[in-house]
Amino acid sequence: MGVETVRAMVLERPGEPLMLVERALGDVQAGQVCIEVSTCGVCRTDLHLVDGELPEPSLPIVPGHQIVGEVSACGTGVMGIEVGQRVGVPWLGWTCGRCAFCAGGQENLCETARFTGYQIDGGFADRALADHRFCFPLPQGYPDLQAAPLLCAGLIGYRALTMAGDGRRLGLYGIGAAAHIILQVAVHQGREVYAFTRSGDRSSQAFARELGAVWAGSSTEPPPERLDAAILFAPVGALVPASLKALRPGGTVVCAGIHMSDIPSFPYELLWHERHIRSVANLTRQDGHRFLSLAAQSNVQTHVTPYPLSQANEALEALRRGAIQGAVALVM
Repeated sequence: MGVETVRAMVLERPGEPLMLVERALGDVQAGQVCIEVSTCGVCRTDLHLVDGELPEPSLPIVPGHQIVGEVSACGTGVMGIEVGQRVGVPWLGWTCGRCAFCAGGQENLCETARFTGYQIDGGFADRALADHRFCFPLPQGYPDLQAAPLLCAGLIGYRALTMAGDGRRLGLYGIGAAAHIILQVAVHQGREVYAFTRSGDRSSQAFARELGAVWAGSSTEPPPERLDAAILFAPVGALVPASLKALRPGGTVVCAGIHMSDIPSFPYELLWHERHIRSVANLTRQDGHRFLSLAAQSNVQTHVTPYPLSQANEALEALRRGAIQGAVALVM
């Protein structure tokens, strides 16, 4: 029997384009499943990886951590997942399960965690291997293409939303894949959403209003009401003092990205009155199960622009230019 192979877009060196190659897939190990990938979301984190902004990736690596596909094989010890089942694979791909963080419900902070498309080959390929513990059954009602953004844009956005608290007036900075999902969830929860975009980006502002935002404007503008909380999806450090300025006393700013440019100095007055700044790191499996259920209940609609696998570099460039409204995904 020949060696199983896979078509994949591979990052050899940061800063260089991905290369389409055929490579050995490897055997399905104990606890793993093999997935026939139908689509994989393209995330800003993939862009940070390709651009060399994330430290120490496992190279060469197949990026992609919003994997949707059908299980074609199961290794020994796999429980709760069957051949033929549709599953999704997120950014968090493996944890030790033994450290204090894992034992304390903070597996997202596991110091030996491994991440899909960063240390574990991801979904920019027609097949992928994954730890069965980190595969989620996907809700009905979402075709594969529309399900893909739920697995990172949705999950990380959901974790950021929970950290923002229960405040009524919520600001979202950067109306991309995550914000366009979480905006809908927040509206479903009865919140007022204020959307902030790059100056002059009227199409994104109109898009946010279509999704239910009560106001949309430039990130340099003050909102018409003071915010209870703000979530920064745009990886721009200068938005931290800008969003603090828009908060009421006691409000919270949540930085949702894995990478952000440096935060400039700002006067203590902006932080005073018990304002908070928090960061989001990764996700937990509990986040995944809760959010996927909530997305179905909230009737979240994802807007996805598809690209074929061979055009992964073009998809990343469109994301880099801000030319995508909603999310983008590769289809196999």
